[in-house]
Amino acid sequence: MTLALSMIVRNAAADLERCIASARNVIDEIVVADTGSTDGTAGLAWRLGARVLLTPWEDDFARARNRALAEVRSDWVLVLDADERLDSEAGSILPALISAPFVAGYQVTIRNYTLSMDDRIWDRVAVPNDFRLPEANPYPAYVTHQNVRLFRRAPGIHFVGRVHESVGPRIVESGAGLGEGGFLIHHFGLVAAEETRRKKNELYRELGRQKVREMPADAQAQFELGLVEFDNFHNHEAALACFEKACMLNPRLGVAWLFLSLAQARLGRHADALASLGRAKRLGYDTPLVAESEGDAHYSLGNFDAARLAYRAALKLGPSTAVLESKLGLAEVRAGRQATGIEHLRRAVTRDPRLGEVHDRLVQALVWLDRPADAASAAEAKLSAVEPIVSDYTRAASIRAHLDEAVKVRAILRAGLERFPRSEKLQSIASEWGVVYQPVSAALKSATVMPIDSLEREVP
Repeated sequence: MTLALSMIVRNAAADLERCIASARNVIDEIVVADTGSTDGTAGLAWRLGARVLLTPWEDDFARARNRALAEVRSDWVLVLDADERLDSEAGSILPALISAPFVAGYQVTIRNYTLSMDDRIWDRVAVPNDFRLPEANPYPAYVTHQNVRLFRRAPGIHFVGRVHESVGPRIVESGAGLGEGGFLIHHFGLVAAEETRRKKNELYRELGRQKVREMPADAQAQFELGLVEFDNFHNHEAALACFEKACMLNPRLGVAWLFLSLAQARLGRHADALASLGRAKRLGYDTPLVAESEGDAHYSLGNFDAARLAYRAALKLGPSTAVLESKLGLAEVRAGRQATGIEHLRRAVTRDPRLGEVHDRLVQALVWLDRPADAASAAEAKLSAVEPIVSDYTRAASIRAHLDEAVKVRAILRAGLERFPRSEKLQSIASEWGVVYQPVSAALKSATVMPIDSLEREVP
């Protein structure tokens, strides 16, 4: 049995060689459809041994992939994107998979590397990176999902879906066998440059809208568009409408009920969110994110004991994160379990001090417990642990003011103005405390002649 690598690419010169190298030892041919690169990708693919098709982009991923698929001559097809790598152990697994007589395709686990332990894909949460792939060592975590990436070349097996395209539905509809691949693909798309991710999100949003117009009665299409609006654009009203349509079209789609609840919660409809979560659970959809979302809704409604129990359930169902532990800690404090709650909150800060929200929950708990000295220390610890914003300085200064510690108030305000010299809010509060701040640039403009060695003395 022979195996082809099939790809569609656009401006992928930075990644293409490493992608093909990862699969070189297991493939018999390479077919690359270039949809309009301007960075030399097509030429690079040809030099790497690929048969290259110059394919017009028609706002349809399935159509582009099917153009590449039509040129494949091998018995089986492996699909990779340029920002993916085939795991090194796949070589020992693939021969048996493509020799199986009654299987038409395989679900393959894809590791999506992330910049934070608190990232997720759909309802899947991140897990710590095990550093299996050296190229992925800079990233702390990954989120897995599955897709049919290995399949038999056969009539009737082709990609469907303008976006989130797959051959899976065609294999299932044909009644052919669909198995588990047992190997990994490593994906780096979620850790790409911010501008790259922004453009990709905008493309997926537009294609998702086109897909919904073409398939208005398809619950999955409505759900996918809702996810883009919710996760990538934070357009919660639009996301809510999509999730409501998905639930109406397919009332048994548990994940749609979960994300409907998340959108409702973002819009302050916490009782509705609890009801939607109940629908998801009755459908057997009981995941860590469902339990955590229940905790969030109960906390927002003031049901602190119910919230802490839900957060504890989330910890049992899935991996613990600093954010989840901090939520549990705050709920414990508000439910009257002060010592346990503060212990969880401090442990969350220790686990990931780069996360601003875990600091915020600790400060909030200490203020609520009327421990202003501890709250002040916690607020100031955040200033040095994360990239602070203006309100971080004003809050820290406010707590010190409550303690009548004028010297520390002025020091905090001065530090805030050094970072945010144009903040009118900081300037206003600072002037009330007699803090006069003049940036170096302003001092230079106001001076007629200022020797370089006098700058430090002249700037307050």
